[in-house]
Amino acid sequence: MLKENLYDVQRRIGEACHRAGRDPREVTLVAVSKTKPLADIEELLEAEQLEYGENYVQELCEKYEKISRPVHWHMIGHLQRNKVKYLIDKVALIHSVDSLSLAEQIEKEAAKRGRVAEILIQVNVAHEDTKYGLDPQKVTDLAEQISQLPHVKIRGLMTSAPYVSDPEENRGYFRALHQLFIDIRRKNIDNVSMDILSMGMTNDFEVAVEEGATMIRVGTAIFGER
Repeated sequence: MLKENLYDVQRRIGEACHRAGRDPREVTLVAVSKTKPLADIEELLEAEQLEYGENYVQELCEKYEKISRPVHWHMIGHLQRNKVKYLIDKVALIHSVDSLSLAEQIEKEAAKRGRVAEILIQVNVAHEDTKYGLDPQKVTDLAEQISQLPHVKIRGLMTSAPYVSDPEENRGYFRALHQLFIDIRRKNIDNVSMDILSMGMTNDFEVAVEEGATMIRVGTAIFGER
């Protein structure tokens, strides 16, 4: 059942790319596996799904230790500075960096291990009080500050758009973030590559893909309701 759900999401990504004149290979699907048992991930591994998103550090670390073969873990939830040390050597990408202090903590822990941590800057594109993320107008300044950290590499931007019944309501937010993404990339800031735009979830990922997402985070459409 989970594999069928995965294939259906992949099909929908392909159709959205076709509508937008894009290559489906440009879009990475992160299966949001938070709160789901390891057995579910193991089933999807049979279908070569290798990207998984987790919200909680402890859960990510437990799954990291027990999974049958290596996968790419994504930290997509709010990250506290005192938890960075536990996951710095386990994740492929941290999506949720929205302050210089968090980036500096990531720098400190990455330097200890002699590695470069790849991150996205989280943007609160809809200015929602209930969500983490940076005001869009402050993103470029933060990117320039973080770019000075030698063990932290900015790969792009991430947002969680509002939960809406009609995904078209989020098209403007996705379009605005894509434009910000392009604007920062044009600045050619050292140590900032701007090649990942992480936006779109179960209820709106097709619109996000049409508006330029290179990474989407899908949970419910693959694993079912929580």
